[in-house]
Amino acid sequence: MNLPNWITFSRLLALPFLLVGLYYPTESARWACLTIFLVAAGTDWLDGYLARKLNQITDLGKFLDPLVDKLLVLAPLLALIEIGKVPAWGVFLILGRELAIAGWRVNQSTISGANIWGKVKTVSQIVAIALLIAPLPDSWQIPSLVAFWISVALTLMSGVIYLLPTSNKDMNLTADAGK
Repeated sequence: MNLPNWITFSRLLALPFLLVGLYYPTESARWACLTIFLVAAGTDWLDGYLARKLNQITDLGKFLDPLVDKLLVLAPLLALIEIGKVPAWGVFLILGRELAIAGWRVNQSTISGANIWGKVKTVSQIVAIALLIAPLPDSWQIPSLVAFWISVALTLMSGVIYLLPTSNKDMNLTADAGK
């Protein structure tokens, strides 16, 4: 395993601290969770940068990076459901998309990296989760939820965009087979 893959894997170490910290309603615990989450999210950029810079892009990295990203997003969202910050059905939509794309990717002969919409989705999720974790004044409750719903919409949209080219190719192959 190379350095970028180790960095990717290290994001998992943040999850237990993040989950435990979210159950403590103190302001300092929430700031600590926000810091842990943002540092872990920042390593997503770092591992990708190093993989490209050091020419260490691997199939393991292409598989591991999105998987760890999903865990880094879904774990705090599940905790945020439990503490009443977000509705479960919104998180279910994100989870459903992530499972569908992960299942689809497993059946591909080659592993492709994230497209621009997948990256926009990830950034929107990170922003929304950061706002929901941060111990902000009540006046930030609605903007935080708006950010959450924007991330849900972008998550679903990116899933459809990710699958569209394949669906069109499959339709063309089916149509060609009938000729």
